[in-house]
Amino acid sequence: MPQTLLFADAHPRQRATVGKMRLLPLLAATYFMVSGGPYGLEDIIGDAGYGRALLILLLLPFVWSLPTSLMLGELSAAIPAEGGFYAWVRRAIGPFWGFQEAWLSLASSIFDMAIYPTTFVLYLGHLAPALTAGHRGLLIKLVVVALATLWNLRGAAAVGHGSVWMWVVALSPFLILIGLGAWLGVHTPHAALGPPAKLALGPAILVAMWNYMGFDNASTIASEVDEPQRTYPRAMLLAVLMVMLTYLLPIGAVAWAGIAPDRFSTGAWVDAARVLGGPALAVAVVLAGSLDSMGTFSALTLTYTRLPYAMACDGLLPRVFTRRNRQGVPWVALLACSAGWALALGLTFERLITIDLLLWGLSLMLEFAALVRLRQTEPDLPRPFRIPGPLAVPVLLGIGPAVLIAFALWTARDERAAGMPAALFALLITFAGLPVYGFLKKRQGTGNRERTTAKQ
Repeated sequence: MPQTLLFADAHPRQRATVGKMRLLPLLAATYFMVSGGPYGLEDIIGDAGYGRALLILLLLPFVWSLPTSLMLGELSAAIPAEGGFYAWVRRAIGPFWGFQEAWLSLASSIFDMAIYPTTFVLYLGHLAPALTAGHRGLLIKLVVVALATLWNLRGAAAVGHGSVWMWVVALSPFLILIGLGAWLGVHTPHAALGPPAKLALGPAILVAMWNYMGFDNASTIASEVDEPQRTYPRAMLLAVLMVMLTYLLPIGAVAWAGIAPDRFSTGAWVDAARVLGGPALAVAVVLAGSLDSMGTFSALTLTYTRLPYAMACDGLLPRVFTRRNRQGVPWVALLACSAGWALALGLTFERLITIDLLLWGLSLMLEFAALVRLRQTEPDLPRPFRIPGPLAVPVLLGIGPAVLIAFALWTARDERAAGMPAALFALLITFAGLPVYGFLKKRQGTGNRERTTAKQ
């Protein structure tokens, strides 16, 4: 059965010098990979209203995030390999599908990673529109990419520990906002739970799905986590709970305070903070939003850059991608990924979410397929954390995400990208992985023959 390398022992001299992430740093980094805070929820409120937004954000994790976290807990504990989900799919259903998993994840990262600098500029524009106008907005986005890249060069432990502090600082203004909203709601009760003027449940659910996705990204750094068999399942389940609370409490507070849902669109937390706490709280939310965008971008940079490294170790990419610095960071893969992400910075926020969600959703289905397949082919594989029940339970867990991904495809039928429907654009990117794999395998075979000839 094909297996990817367990990279924890691939570079012993380098690995010995690198600190490993424990539970709290991994939890904080996972939180940023998935959420980072309530930023990005505004469109859900504007499209669905407070009552429906709260209901969507309360119920969605049980069919979207929780099944994913359980799947990740079992596979991360059983196969704590560098490359994470790429290694699982490759081991379970073969190198071809392992490559497609990595292809879909890296392709979705092009659109996913552009969202956070874009959100950063949107928030900053609420406070200082002139600062983000024209080319200055693009320049600020590039600075976000550059700073996150430099931070990642310091290693996984540095990103994890930094995420803990950014976690505390980024949520601080929202604790004040929740308190002010609750106080105002008690003294002048006029909760705004009704629907907005223009109800749009489909787009609201899509944005909610995007805000709850990304738990699997933490799996790619397994060899850089202390006791991954124990740490991953705990971090995944705790992260689901913390993300839910981060979303529900601020929305409930501003609803109780009576702020009209029609006032909410991307970046509107700044306006809500100004209404409840004045200019000082608005500035704090902007600054916290900048930390949120930086923290999310840096945490995802940590995970995505391990994919080219793992693929290069398997011979699918040039060996140059296996180069690491003294902190154990695959710096060539890091720079290559950062350059690719910078190229997508000109796309709009809505198009980024649609394309990202569709590509990531397809990769998630391959991960569930790997979970089921490994239960069949390797029943005796040690699983320190195992989803309770027979094989039917993992199968049933994958149904909810599959239905939601189909719903996303249907809802995105009117979105357009590159002059075509966004769903078609995403599917073309998906199928492009087939010839790319054929090319890389041919190149790999040619390289092997050349090395064999040289030895002879």
